[in-house]
Amino acid sequence: MGTKPPEIKQDNMYQLLREGKVSEFNKLRAAGKKSDLTGADFRGLDLRGLDAANLDVSNAYFRQADLRGIDFSQTNLNGASINSCKISGCLFPIELTAEEIELSLIHGTRMRYKK
Repeated sequence: MGTKPPEIKQDNMYQLLREGKVSEFNKLRAAGKKSDLTGADFRGLDLRGLDAANLDVSNAYFRQADLRGIDFSQTNLNGASINSCKISGCLFPIELTAEEIELSLIHGTRMRYKK
């Protein structure tokens, strides 16, 4: 984790998410397309329906994003921030404590995995 600001990437797959084309992103991922989402800026995006299995969104910034119903159980969220996000129905990795999730949701701290 560094102090690097969240990044709006030029990656085509990432841009699909910014444009609200979550199902298209999922289809391309299922077809084997890769994308670097580490440290990405997801502020205010509606990501409902995202297939987050095995994604690495470490150090990403999700402030005020709609994440409802996403299964993050197999996602690398280490260092990510979910300040003021909608998270009802989300399943988080077992390595993240409820306290870490709550601190990030309320105060914007970056989530750390328990060792």
